[in-house]
Amino acid sequence: SRLGIRIVRHLKRLERVIVGYLEVSDGPEEEARLGILETLQCTIEHAWPRMPCRLPVLLKALLRLLWDTHTEQGPTPEPVRAALLHGATQCLLLLDRCCQGQVKVLLEGVLSSCEENRVRECLRKVQESS
Repeated sequence: SRLGIRIVRHLKRLERVIVGYLEVSDGPEEEARLGILETLQCTIEHAWPRMPCRLPVLLKALLRLLWDTHTEQGPTPEPVRAALLHGATQCLLLLDRCCQGQVKVLLEGVLSSCEENRVRECLRKVQESS
């Protein structure tokens, strides 16, 4: 947050780091994933004018995180899973706001074909946001 809008200078590298951390589970407490979700939220808030061109990559990574968090059978406690789902949902909401509703449009097909209740609930929150 100290960099503010100057974070755009580093977006290309930061995007690779964020996606890399979101893809890999780091143990039962998921500290790295939770931290990188906070970083992503802060980045979206400060660099919102540049997010529409980053949308495809970030949306794919966040959807994969939602799915992996729900389907993984590892030792991750339920509160940690809930925090991951919440953090990913918050990032999707922020992306939707700065991309003028594009996320809602892209999620329509995903929501209609998804059968997992927890994932559907997260996607529904994004769809129903104003």
